[in-house]
Amino acid sequence: MKITHRSLAESWQRTAASHPLLHGVPFPFLADTEDELDAYAEHAGEGTGGLCLLLEADGTVRGRVGAYEESFTSRDPGEVLYLVAETAIRERSEDLAEAADMLERIEPEWGRRFRGGGLGAPGALAPCGRDPLDGFAWSARSWRNQDPYTCLAFFRTAPGRPVDAERLALLYGADPAQVAEGTRLKDLRAVDGGRAHDEREWESCAYGQAGGWAYLLHHETPPGAFADTAAYTALGVRESVWLTATMAKAIYTFQYVKDDHVVDDGDLGAMELRAYSYGRAPYRRGGALDFLNRAMRRAEFDHPEVTDPYALYFHALETSLGLTLPRREFTEGTVRTAYRAGG
Repeated sequence: MKITHRSLAESWQRTAASHPLLHGVPFPFLADTEDELDAYAEHAGEGTGGLCLLLEADGTVRGRVGAYEESFTSRDPGEVLYLVAETAIRERSEDLAEAADMLERIEPEWGRRFRGGGLGAPGALAPCGRDPLDGFAWSARSWRNQDPYTCLAFFRTAPGRPVDAERLALLYGADPAQVAEGTRLKDLRAVDGGRAHDEREWESCAYGQAGGWAYLLHHETPPGAFADTAAYTALGVRESVWLTATMAKAIYTFQYVKDDHVVDDGDLGAMELRAYSYGRAPYRRGGALDFLNRAMRRAEFDHPEVTDPYALYFHALETSLGLTLPRREFTEGTVRTAYRAGG
């Protein structure tokens, strides 16, 4: 059945009247046009967490929090009601377990869906069961300061099949002799008591394989890097992930590319990795990155002791995509490294 203003409003009235936890919660503002929604959203901020809705002619409902952030798109009235209820409950409690229990008291599936973090059928991600800082999250805090590198890039041809890391480094412009010799970070630091490396670190890269991906870490991308398109194509890259930190401007971006297409919710390119609000999905619910919403919620429930939002985000990237970096190799200086050729 096509969603209408009346059907949504009446459904919410029945839902709110049936559950004490929702008594007095108004239905969000519902607009018919983008202009009407924009005008309202600029001044929204009270009620159900600033949530307002746009009902399109075909019955699609778009949810927005504030003036710019689209939070979901759905043609399922049950999903819309759940998302309105979830927003209202989260306004009452910042505790995730308490919010899940409250939603479960209203509707058992709603509690499961909240714990799952995604939209549609509740997810079933397995609990982590280990220290998250043993995986990818150990690098999150230092990465914000562009350490060990500004750009963390990962490549694979298919899940579990990394590309050739040495060939990647050479395409980046790494010194062929150092790549052939297997130069390690501690080798570069051993020269002149480390002073030489301090001066040239900005033109170095680190590379290797971990978690089913090849990784290539670097600072600035030199002119002509990856210019040999035929050689790059021959690597068979099907998926890549790019995390880039610009500390001076406080800009941190995430980009996931699969089969030559950026995976996002609307051709936005590299998205800024903002410090998300704890317990709230960082990406549009039911969108292309909903798998990360699920992984973030799993990380939040598994690791309440982790308060750094970037560490939680990196942990979610590990559990959802398999990204990781070998902490011991970086700590002990055995990670493969090279300077740019001709530097």
